[in-house]
Amino acid sequence: MKKTKRVNGFSLVELVIVVVIIGVIAAVAVPRISRGAKGAGDAALRASLAGLRNAIDMYAAEHGGVFPDGASQAIIETKLIETTDFMGNAGVDYGPYLRSGFPPLSVGENKGSSLIIITTGVPVPDATSVGTGEGWIYSTDKGSIVANSLLADDNSINYSDY
Repeated sequence: MKKTKRVNGFSLVELVIVVVIIGVIAAVAVPRISRGAKGAGDAALRASLAGLRNAIDMYAAEHGGVFPDGASQAIIETKLIETTDFMGNAGVDYGPYLRSGFPPLSVGENKGSSLIIITTGVPVPDATSVGTGEGWIYSTDKGSIVANSLLADDNSINYSDY
């Protein structure tokens, strides 16, 4: 009786086909993944702004329409993360509105910065404010907060217009 020797394994043609299929999948998936990271930063910015604007609006609603104000970021953050009285001083009546201070900016030239520029009027980033490293611009009289960036997203919407 003649025994045939059985060969286990894959042929070279089968291996080449698998490598080609993996290459095609990678060519399609890699650009989508890189776009997803950009979209994640945009979504994080929208979420941060929603949380900050909600906290500022809640503070104003409980303090007679007065927005959190102060000469420094520390004073404004204290009003948002600690309990206050009706006048905005340390107390037990209202707040806190944020768990911690301002979140870091997730996109733009000042990405990672949680510092703010305190202003009055409409907060608008410009070339002089963007280069200073602050992530946010906050207006104490309008209660408005915007990203301190001159860049735009993939849909040409400025981050400061979110």
